[in-house]
Amino acid sequence: MTSSPSYCALMAQYNLWQNGSLLLAAGELDDAARRQDRGAFFGSIFGTLNHLLWADLTWMSRFDSGAPPEIGIEASPTLLADWQAYRAARAKTDKRILGWAGRLDPEVLGEDLTWYSGAARREMTRPMALCAVHMFNHQTHHRGQVHAMLTAAGAQPGSTDLVFMPEDIRV
Repeated sequence: MTSSPSYCALMAQYNLWQNGSLLLAAGELDDAARRQDRGAFFGSIFGTLNHLLWADLTWMSRFDSGAPPEIGIEASPTLLADWQAYRAARAKTDKRILGWAGRLDPEVLGEDLTWYSGAARREMTRPMALCAVHMFNHQTHHRGQVHAMLTAAGAQPGSTDLVFMPEDIRV
């Protein structure tokens, strides 16, 4: 598994950019439209965004020993009920991910990470580099779902192409 601090930093910047785009587009919708079940795995735009935040908080708790969410994966679509509270938590988490990636020691990526997985209901050990790549891949997967739901709802999220990430996003 190949991963590096520079890869993680780039993906953290991409995460920040993409979340900003999705939240801007989702902000064009009313609350009912954000909560409407659209047939996605986590139901709605807001449910999927909540799950994504929950997963980022869960992975970051494993990476930086911060507090994990107080709810399990099944309840993740309901992590936060208020849109403004969600936006604030998303911004705080994106900064946390950027900070972690910016401080990441390359040696850490060569180590194993052991954690208890509520989803698998067992202790797991995997290479840290794989876990980091997984977190960023998971983000991209669910943001793609949100992008499709937003588009179908009439909102206009921006480009998702990494090569078009604005230079000022790169920290």
